[in-house]
Amino acid sequence: MIEAKAEDRQPPKPSTEDEEPGGQVVDLMAALHESVRKAQAARGEDAGEGEVHEMPKKTPTARKTAKKTPAKKSAKKTAAAKKPARWQRGA
Repeated sequence: MIEAKAEDRQPPKPSTEDEEPGGQVVDLMAALHESVRKAQAARGEDAGEGEVHEMPKKTPTARKTAKKTPAKKSAKKTAAAKKPARWQRGA
């Protein structure tokens, strides 16, 4: 193919005889269900629907309000002492 392109010719078409037949299509959900049934059977469980239990009701609890803390007073800002400018080398 490279030689054909280098000589400005059409590259040869790939032959369809050498192609392998397509792969097998697997239904993933069916495979999952079968795997689950086998696992349940191995554990001795019923392979049918699972049991549904009612969840216990939660009793409402009284909520406490959070106490607010007073804001902190900010310290007075003092003027920073000025430092002399540094000399730069090569300038």
